[in-house]
Amino acid sequence: MEILLSTLNARYVHAAFGLRYLLANLGELRPRAGIREFDINQRPIDIAESIVAEDPRILGLGVYLWNVALTTELVAILRRLRPSLVIVLGGPEVSHEWEDQEIVRLADHVVTGEADLAFADLCRALLSGNPPAAKMLHAPLPDLAKVAMPYELYDERDCAHRVVYVESSRGCPFTCEFCLSSLDVPVRQFPLDEFLASMQSLLDREVRQFKFVDRTFNLNLMVARRILGFFLERWTPGLFVHFEMVPDRLPAELRELIARFPAGALQFEVGIQTFEPAVEKLVSRRQDHGRLEDNLRWLRASTGVHVHADLIAGLPGETLTTFAEGFDRLLGLGPQEIQVGILKRLRGTPIIRHDAGYAMLYNPAPPYEVLSTRDLDFATLARLRRFGGFWDLFGNSGHFAATLPLLWEDGVSPFERFMAFADWLHANGGKTSGIARQRQYDFLARHLLTVRGIPETIVNERLARDQSPRRKPGTDAETATALPERQARHLAGSGGVSSFKFQV
Repeated sequence: MEILLSTLNARYVHAAFGLRYLLANLGELRPRAGIREFDINQRPIDIAESIVAEDPRILGLGVYLWNVALTTELVAILRRLRPSLVIVLGGPEVSHEWEDQEIVRLADHVVTGEADLAFADLCRALLSGNPPAAKMLHAPLPDLAKVAMPYELYDERDCAHRVVYVESSRGCPFTCEFCLSSLDVPVRQFPLDEFLASMQSLLDREVRQFKFVDRTFNLNLMVARRILGFFLERWTPGLFVHFEMVPDRLPAELRELIARFPAGALQFEVGIQTFEPAVEKLVSRRQDHGRLEDNLRWLRASTGVHVHADLIAGLPGETLTTFAEGFDRLLGLGPQEIQVGILKRLRGTPIIRHDAGYAMLYNPAPPYEVLSTRDLDFATLARLRRFGGFWDLFGNSGHFAATLPLLWEDGVSPFERFMAFADWLHANGGKTSGIARQRQYDFLARHLLTVRGIPETIVNERLARDQSPRRKPGTDAETATALPERQARHLAGSGGVSSFKFQV
């Protein structure tokens, strides 16, 4: 193997979509190339051993936010062990603000932008003995009609055990200053008939979970209707399709199709980010709150779609009060999951124009999270970071659907009450990960009893409901158990130790 394509995935279950595109588009060089995937739980020295054993002439590495530190260490090891190895980098982390990056200094070449075709051209030049003089190579936007789709490169292991990523388009029409997609203009579509033929081939290979990475899946209504119709016609128990949606764009022709899907078949990732108009204006974000709210209410009332909504804490101009109001507003719309993320200062994004005016301080190490702002000090952002972690554990998991609302059923702000719970958890040794399920129940019950003063009979009755197997009417066991774990819990409920009771 002369060309080795590799990266460090965030987890084993995540298959490297970009590497498969590069391999699929190598043309006549494809038989001389291969993919080796690793993950960030592996030591760079062990990964280096595996790469050296392959003895490639060219190593292409995908560099991302989650792996840049470890990949830098890996490249430094390889540079010492194999000085003649040609190391080529690509990916968003090295496509912007690369001048002072150590990993760029160590590499031979860096291909910025969409490298599907440009990487193949570079490999041809390198293998023919005519390397380009420049280190930094800027790939022009490829014509997607000329980009070979990579779906045949998902092997049997991928199809059975890993997330299968797909895309019908690239680009984003919006200009949100915190997002790299704001730099990716215009929106471009892959040839739809060819794309749907590839989706059919994945279905024929027993793939049942598809994750679309399109940034604005429902932007082109004709394309969205055809893709939704394609999966609706082929639905079988366990088929699960994830889309990222523009939240205020859901016209009647899409609603009609969406409503026909069985419960649990679709997941919509809905990026709200903020409800504060002044903040939206600052970061060049456009959304219609009225339509957004109407769409989310309709999705929860009239469909079986699993809704995952995003909020960002730490945007310039956002205060604790406005963020709390936004959280409560979103919770009232009923999404099954709310991801509370902390603002990241991604390389290349124009969010930096607010650094001085809003006193934005960021962690210099990946993932470059904001440390403090003019309106949120370091301690408050630390609390919000814990809030998000604990909300994922208790609010998003689906394990506490009956018990958790006891925190705010008296009409007080859910954000205020859950923040108090998060602060209490932190003070009592709770962590945002790694808490055993039984201990989670114990923590929540103790807080409800000793801090909130909820009667023991009520707390135990709610806990029993959360821990008793239950199924949403109209769904069968096969449908519920074949879905991803968390979505299945939201659809069918979760089991537990029904005899558990908490007593002071």
